[in-house]
Amino acid sequence: MPATSSSLSVVLGAVAESDVPSEQLDLAESIGLLQALSAVPDPRQARGRRHSLQSILLLSVGAVLAGARSYTAIAQWAAHAEQAVAVCGSTPHATTFGRVLAAVEPAALQGALTGWVLGRRGVRRWRHAEDPRPRGEDRTILAVDGKTVRGARGEDGQQTKLVAVFDHTEHLALSQIEVVGGDELGAFAPVLDTVPDLRDVVVTADALHCQRAHADYLHARGGHYLFTVKGNQPTLRRALTRLPWAQVSGTRDRQVGHGRVETRTIRVIDLAGSSDGQGEFFPDARQAGLP
Repeated sequence: MPATSSSLSVVLGAVAESDVPSEQLDLAESIGLLQALSAVPDPRQARGRRHSLQSILLLSVGAVLAGARSYTAIAQWAAHAEQAVAVCGSTPHATTFGRVLAAVEPAALQGALTGWVLGRRGVRRWRHAEDPRPRGEDRTILAVDGKTVRGARGEDGQQTKLVAVFDHTEHLALSQIEVVGGDELGAFAPVLDTVPDLRDVVVTADALHCQRAHADYLHARGGHYLFTVKGNQPTLRRALTRLPWAQVSGTRDRQVGHGRVETRTIRVIDLAGSSDGQGEFFPDARQAGLP
């Protein structure tokens, strides 16, 4: 049975990128995930239920993490795989998985999974609090990026596109939302709204998200931004081009890999002393870098 439902893509996208260990979830993590999934409202009528919504979602998450990409594959995995938390009685049929997952509210499922992932991040940081780490690695760095989900299409036949928040340090996808009407810029603030605290957090994004409104949003929440500047911001790009780059020595890094030697040089200029009488730089811009 092909995975054509957009609600299955929510499970695929939200779970597959959450960096859960490749080995089997232990009892504590399975119980924690089950508790998180209990917050998802059950769309079914009470009469005729044979399996709880939490058990169906738990099995679906486990199957997706194991590589399942269809309702049939989810049902097969649920029937044969060993799990720390087992489902009483017979496991749901593939049609049950399809019918229930198609009816679940995607935003509620996403919220439950995001809360679980954020909780796992907190546990990781607590466990590694005493580990010696290089200076600067204690700062949280998040990346915002949009990707088209392969094999998932909406009711209009268009491919589903998601904007996600990824934690560089913990290697966790914290959250993601669906792009509505192809407006990826409009998803920037809503997806970051799911992150409770952005104080002193550095948010990176590609040239598409190099927007004054995004800089204002992050500054208002106490965060920092690192944007790539290209031709979609001609005024800002001209202002950066006029900076005295030739007077900066820069830092060079050389790496050997994949049969070649890569040498990368970056030069950084402090914008505090730069002339910006026309307000060409973004609000609260502190530094500019040239790779």
